[in-house]
Amino acid sequence: MASSFQASKLPPFTLLDEPLLSFSPSDDTQVDVHPLRGLLNFGPYSKGSFGGYTSQIRIATVGPESSYKRRGELMASLRGSYQPSDRSEYVPPYPGFDRLFGVQLEAARGAHIKWPDSLAQLPGDGDPQARLFQAMNSALRRLDAVRNEFDVVLVHFPDSWATATRSKFFDAHDALKALGAKYNIPTQVLNDRVFTFNYKASLAWRLATALYVKAAGTPWKLAPLKGVPDDTAYIGLAYALRGDQRDAHYVTCCSQVFDMDGGGMQFVAFEARDPVADVAEARRNPFLSRDDMRAVLARSLELYQGRNGGNLPKRLVIHKTTAFKQEEIEGAFDALSGVAEIECVEVGAASCWRGVWLIQSAGATPPTRPSGYPVPRGTMVARSGTSALVWVAGNAPEVSTRGDYYQGKKSIPKPLQLIRHAGRGSLELIAHEALALTKMDWNNDALYDPVPVSIRYSQRLARTIANVPDLPGKVYPYRLFM
Repeated sequence: MASSFQASKLPPFTLLDEPLLSFSPSDDTQVDVHPLRGLLNFGPYSKGSFGGYTSQIRIATVGPESSYKRRGELMASLRGSYQPSDRSEYVPPYPGFDRLFGVQLEAARGAHIKWPDSLAQLPGDGDPQARLFQAMNSALRRLDAVRNEFDVVLVHFPDSWATATRSKFFDAHDALKALGAKYNIPTQVLNDRVFTFNYKASLAWRLATALYVKAAGTPWKLAPLKGVPDDTAYIGLAYALRGDQRDAHYVTCCSQVFDMDGGGMQFVAFEARDPVADVAEARRNPFLSRDDMRAVLARSLELYQGRNGGNLPKRLVIHKTTAFKQEEIEGAFDALSGVAEIECVEVGAASCWRGVWLIQSAGATPPTRPSGYPVPRGTMVARSGTSALVWVAGNAPEVSTRGDYYQGKKSIPKPLQLIRHAGRGSLELIAHEALALTKMDWNNDALYDPVPVSIRYSQRLARTIANVPDLPGKVYPYRLFM
């Protein structure tokens, strides 16, 4: 029997406000919805503290000898100013590194390593991947000996080395990040395209912001969200199977705790103790036992308490991309018994839903027609008492100088599907929090990420662990994996 029209109707949608970003810890008027415009008008969030202990950010370099001069020229170019030549409705003029961040960008002294131009000339034993890994390890070990002379290392992998930088069982980017974690050295990877990229303002915004963050600066944080209780924190979970997944026996859980303003930049890499009984199921939906979930969340909570004078959050929201097993929920409540409110939220990015924004037609029939832009960013539709769709990708006219603005300008955006497995309260609140956390990835110049940063950051560490199985399970600053 066909269902009736009324039974198939969706509930009314809600338009969530575009979350504000804060650019000052003490002045609540220094806020903007646009990350780059806020930086340009107010400077970075850490301008008062960062410039107080250092007046410069020093850049070391590693790469083929033939590109040594180009690496220096690229860094020098970040001191200049540029008018936007792409996405001009979104990208503001770039004013130069010193003016933007209040610190100087300088070449480090005695901290530049030149590799041979040919892969075949790299010293060491084994295939090209093995020799490249040895070269990276040797370079960071040498730089570690002069660690007081630099803040961030630029590492150039030329396109001609593609056969060695990425293969089925090796990823030079992830291996470099793992080595950087070992030596506590933040790195910025370059490819050949960066030297010929024509959009100078966009390039400068992206690279300059990334270098500032990797040098321990904070460009922006989230301004307080209306309705979010004080002392709320967020934990993002992502899982990885160590080594060859056909023979994987343990799950590594990657967790990060965020304060309600999006701060808190440390990872927990936790090695599960209980063996995986069903590897096929673990690949499809990785999960932890009750004991392991209790352990990883207890360790994550210690990070929060360490940053907040030993205090516990009053409300904790846990994000992951797969469904929560009952034993995971029980382990969460075991570990978080001192937290008054706990929300376990599945954040699904593979939704099959789509939406079209209808606007009034010029004529009487039909009364509406599809807009030339997608649904507004922040559109939310409740599907049930525990599930909602929220469009984090969509039209965002507040950040444009010309009205409508759709990031990427391609395809019909799909919403995130939020499913609450534990907790209570308004779905609008958890949707607004997810929307806000899409604006906290400091590693690009975009308005938002496709998923909340609680998911994105943990996924990055999980990917690194999957590609570098011997990375120790401990606490790491996020900037080492950017």
